[in-house]
Amino acid sequence: MRILVQRVTSARVIVGGDVVGAIEPETQGLLALVGVTHDDDHMKARRLAEKLWSLRILDDEKSASDIGAPILVVSQFTLYGNTTKGRRPTWNAAAPGPVAEPLVSDFAAPLESLGATVQTGVFGADMQVELVNDGPVTVLLEL
Repeated sequence: MRILVQRVTSARVIVGGDVVGAIEPETQGLLALVGVTHDDDHMKARRLAEKLWSLRILDDEKSASDIGAPILVVSQFTLYGNTTKGRRPTWNAAAPGPVAEPLVSDFAAPLESLGATVQTGVFGADMQVELVNDGPVTVLLEL
């Protein structure tokens, strides 16, 4: 499982012209792009959620748990794209939808149980993601 985390001052996910998840402007939060591979499981998703919740990448070295920062979770199978050969990425390392979808939910649910305000994109949908990266700060989480 790979989580590409961006510190943002605003972000939103649009599906079919409708905003389905957002971090309001001038609110510091985290956008978490979540990629799932074949050997990921519920426990790995939970450990990564706990790590993200306590990761000190916000202003003044604070974590989302310190300030109650909102988190926007968006599935992102392209985090497992392989570009080592040719000009066309392969997606073999990305888990198929029936495997990946519950694990993206297994990442978001513990964040909520820890106290985070979590919004999500729509799994498998054609999503437009808009964000203002703050810093810029972008971190890749893996276990």
